[in-house]
Amino acid sequence: MVILQGFLKLWENIVSGKESLRAALLLLFCVLTSAEEAKNSQCHNYAGGHVYPGEAFRVPVSDHSLHLSKAKISKPAPHWEGTAVINGEFKELKLSDYRGKYLVFFFYPLDFTFVCPTEIIAFSDRVHEFRAINTEVVACSVDSQFTHLAWINTPRKQGGLGEMKIPLLSDLTHQISKDYGVYLEDQGHTLRGLFIIDDKGVLRQITMNDLPVGRSVDETLRLVQAFQYTDKHGEGEGSKPLHIPGVGN
Repeated sequence: MVILQGFLKLWENIVSGKESLRAALLLLFCVLTSAEEAKNSQCHNYAGGHVYPGEAFRVPVSDHSLHLSKAKISKPAPHWEGTAVINGEFKELKLSDYRGKYLVFFFYPLDFTFVCPTEIIAFSDRVHEFRAINTEVVACSVDSQFTHLAWINTPRKQGGLGEMKIPLLSDLTHQISKDYGVYLEDQGHTLRGLFIIDDKGVLRQITMNDLPVGRSVDETLRLVQAFQYTDKHGEGEGSKPLHIPGVGN
């Protein structure tokens, strides 16, 4: 705003016949504005996760009205099924396919948004760490499977996902998003919700973030390992703290 006011004041002092000077000033203003917008649209790593400053400016202020969630901790996770893109192909996928394994099920707003997809890529690139502890990862948005595939086929240097090692589930009817309480009625897409479902299909953990802040892969791994440890060893005796190997306390 200060830069804009300075340009306007300078503009008022320009003689009307000096069109070249006007053009030069206008060009400089456009360059500075574009640089600021580019800075805001970038992804940043902060506090072990991803943040997207541009999202705070792109989305209008609203009450973010959410549906009443059917997802309740310590209860069976809401059933879902739909078409997903898996290894570049369309396949039908459902929650019960993951019975016997832990599942990290997370939502993201939209494909082809102005923010870079570092969060989804991070989970995909590190999925082997989850599979090493009998855990799978599925990402979901309200886009169609065709849009998912187009985003996957777009190179990462051009804002695409590139090769994905995790399924991208389509929730075109918004029913899954509504059942899990992440659907924003006023925006037509979801918040950044993450759900950890155990090997018996029981919901163990919920993370719900506003749009500018992503999820941490390290923290998600820690939570899965912690739940798996307590599954095996119980909640401990009395108030004695649990020391989980490889997991921070």
